[in-house]
Amino acid sequence: MDLGELWAIFGPGVAGAVFGAGWWFWVDAVVCSSVNISFVHYLPGIFASIAALMFNCVRKDDIDYSPYDEGEWRTMEKK
Repeated sequence: MDLGELWAIFGPGVAGAVFGAGWWFWVDAVVCSSVNISFVHYLPGIFASIAALMFNCVRKDDIDYSPYDEGEWRTMEKK
């Protein structure tokens, strides 16, 4: 097995674990902090969470595109 195959197998799990750990530290810091901060400082964590939900809702088949494959758009161009 080469590095690319290993990354394809374990990469999503590692990325999810790193994001989960970062999210946990962010929430823990927000909850346990005695310093009051403005709402603007919460936005990076909120946007990162929304972004993670958005890119996890997209199927891999929908973004796996090759211009050399025979697909719906290639047949429309040939007409």
